[in-house]
Amino acid sequence: MSTWVVRDEHSREMAINALRGRKVPFTVKLSKGAPRSIEQNKLQRMWMIEAQLQGDQTAEEYRGFCKLNFGVPILRAENERFCEVYDRLIRPRTYAEKIELMMAPIDLPVTRIMTSKQKTAYLDKIYNHFSGIGYQLTQPNR
Repeated sequence: MSTWVVRDEHSREMAINALRGRKVPFTVKLSKGAPRSIEQNKLQRMWMIEAQLQGDQTAEEYRGFCKLNFGVPILRAENERFCEVYDRLIRPRTYAEKIELMMAPIDLPVTRIMTSKQKTAYLDKIYNHFSGIGYQLTQPNR
């Protein structure tokens, strides 16, 4: 199975040419947005370590907090399937249980299923939260 992330006209042409060269029958599935980027992932990890150094929780605990409080609302608003499953299976649980589900070893997929745009919104919420309570986080290169 092939996946094409189309970010510009060149990558669009490459995807179109790949489709032209494929023998029928086959299935094409298009998704809006691009997957999160490696740079976004690195920035999130760095911020969690910086939060750990300034706060009273581990980086993993901060990651669980952020996934639940910032990531879940983004996905519930923009991903119908995620919302349905989350509301049915996780929403009824206690806050402490939800936080635990966000962290290893369960590590409920939240940011892994985000688009690049959703991950940007997520990172903005993290930055605003932690800088709002006085934490110093590395400024991303934009």
